[in-house]
Amino acid sequence: MNVNPGDISMNTQVMVSAEIADWSREEVALFRYDPSRQLLRTIRAYARLSKEKDILSNLRRKLVVLIYRFWSVITGADIPLGTEIGGGLLIPHPNGIVMHPDAVIGPNCLIFQGVTIGTGGKLPGLPVIGGHVDIGSGAKILGGVTIGDHAKIGANAVVLCDVPGGATAVGVPASILDISE
Repeated sequence: MNVNPGDISMNTQVMVSAEIADWSREEVALFRYDPSRQLLRTIRAYARLSKEKDILSNLRRKLVVLIYRFWSVITGADIPLGTEIGGGLLIPHPNGIVMHPDAVIGPNCLIFQGVTIGTGGKLPGLPVIGGHVDIGSGAKILGGVTIGDHAKIGANAVVLCDVPGGATAVGVPASILDISE
């Protein structure tokens, strides 16, 4: 089937998967200064090496921790090595991002600067963020909330309650915008 570019409407949106990680989003180009992707690369390397139990892997894991600490300082992000992060995470500006080590981040998410994902709020526990969730700069996601797939969290929103899939949460404390708007 041949498709002409003129046949595609301007409103056509390519949907990013909430289940299948797009690993190309995390690729680091050779000789390119990209601190956020370098940080993610060290987190992935640590997770991979943690599964191996030989002496060489132990030494390589210690080296990866040193490299991770370097990129953590450069980026100004506090993303612990043990955090469960789905593939395809994009962090265009990692400065000030803080994540709890037991928080769960789904695949293909987008997180901007100054985001906090951790404990607190009304619900005990830690946030579970679904796939392809966009989180605006300065947002705080606190407590045992669940953010559904394809949701959007507005800049500086303070999320203290669950956000259904496809919804948008804005404000302090965050309220859900009507999806039909």
